Amino acid sequence: MAVLVTGGAGFIGSHMVLALLDAGEKVIVLDNLSTGFRWAVPPEATLVVGDVGDQDLVRTVIRKYGVQSIVHFAGSIVVPESVADPLGYYNNNTVKSRALMEAAVATGLNQFIFSSTAAVYGNPAENPVSEVAQPAPMSPYGWSKRMTEVMLADTSRAHDFNYVALRYFNVAGADPKGRSGQSTPRATHLIKVACETALGQRAHMEVFGTDYPTHDGTCIRDYIHVTDLIRAHVAALDYLRSGGKSEIFNCGYSKGFSVLEVIEAVKRVSGVDFDVRFGSRRPGDPAAIVAGSQKIRDQLGWQPRHDNLDEIVRHALSWEDHLASFKIAS
Repeated sequence: MAVLVTGGAGFIGSHMVLALLDAGEKVIVLDNLSTGFRWAVPPEATLVVGDVGDQDLVRTVIRKYGVQSIVHFAGSIVVPESVADPLGYYNNNTVKSRALMEAAVATGLNQFIFSSTAAVYGNPAENPVSEVAQPAPMSPYGWSKRMTEVMLADTSRAHDFNYVALRYFNVAGADPKGRSGQSTPRATHLIKVACETALGQRAHMEVFGTDYPTHDGTCIRDYIHVTDLIRAHVAALDYLRSGGKSEIFNCGYSKGFSVLEVIEAVKRVSGVDFDVRFGSRRPGDPAAIVAGSQKIRDQLGWQPRHDNLDEIVRHALSWEDHLASFKIAS
């Protein structure tokens, strides 16, 4: 029995690989290393360098290693970039996910976990937003993920194929043991950018929009520690292995922080008062989005362990320190 982790050399995927290995699982990583890192895959896992859209390769990997479950992280995730390059996002996130599903069905694999996103909700009328809310993406990124959810649902109805789609809210932090973290150069994640600025790796950081209808004019997001997010994936895998039917779950803490509140947390934890500048809104950014997380708590028994913004920031800062030392040493 093996688990195939696509995008397992990236930020979130690498944490899933660690969790599976910690649990004694056999892990196969499929990653084209376009944004992931070979060093992020532990030697205990098998790394196959290739594309999730290559059906011949995927079928070969499934059969060769006895894969019974797929956890699909591979994809593109930057909202403004998706607005500028919609066709690229629909290809990488939707077309290739369809190919991966087809390969799974062709080989009789019926346990599939999909990395979806809160961006499928767009700018929700109510917060916290629950899974029953009508999807209304504001960007090609959100639509690319929503289209994949629709394909999963149709495939599940037509075949012996069960899936869990996990709608991530804003993922941050790093492995508490310091084994992995957000390592992508020029990443756009707020906490990472703020941590890099606090550590002097950026001269300043920019806030995109101060005129949103929120208490301080900046966007509000629900930040979830990557380790808690991965525990949701492990719970979803256990659920499918126990015969659970196809489901969608939000992954967040049901509370939000504004951009300015996050920046203040980074300043507080780091002890550095860095330069923050203010710019105009970015396309595709909703004013506020916070997870309704009762469903995953009730159905999967998921409970957060790192539900604290300062702890999330502290782990992110620690990883950035480690990453800087790693780059210098290499």
